Amino acid sequence: QVQLVESGGGLVQAGGSLRLSCAASGRTLSRHAMGWFRQAPGKEREFVAVISWSGDTTRYADSVKGRFTISRDNAKNSVYLQMNSLKPEDTAVYYCAADNNLRQIIVGTGVDYWGKGTLVTVSS
Repeated sequence: QVQLVESGGGLVQAGGSLRLSCAASGRTLSRHAMGWFRQAPGKEREFVAVISWSGDTTRYADSVKGRFTISRDNAKNSVYLQMNSLKPEDTAVYYCAADNNLRQIIVGTGVDYWGKGTLVTVSS
């Protein structure tokens, strides 16, 4: 059974930075694409970023391009999300996801594995 555990969330002022981590356990996910989603209060879950298993390919939602960077360390079975220039509208629960199909993560349906989320709150 695969478990994805997110960490690194918290309260930060607008313009600040946070780095989220997601550690996988139960099996190696070195051949899985991994990504991040977020869900703000009262809104639907939305795609944030994805990275291929090799790290060669990344995709971002338009709302975070140029501010967020996704990376991974297959030796640690982990994926990261560096978030800079944070805005109040980035406030959400951030979820880690993994799937052997990168496009599946972008679409956000039928994803193999999900974490339970970590809360990011950006104050104005």
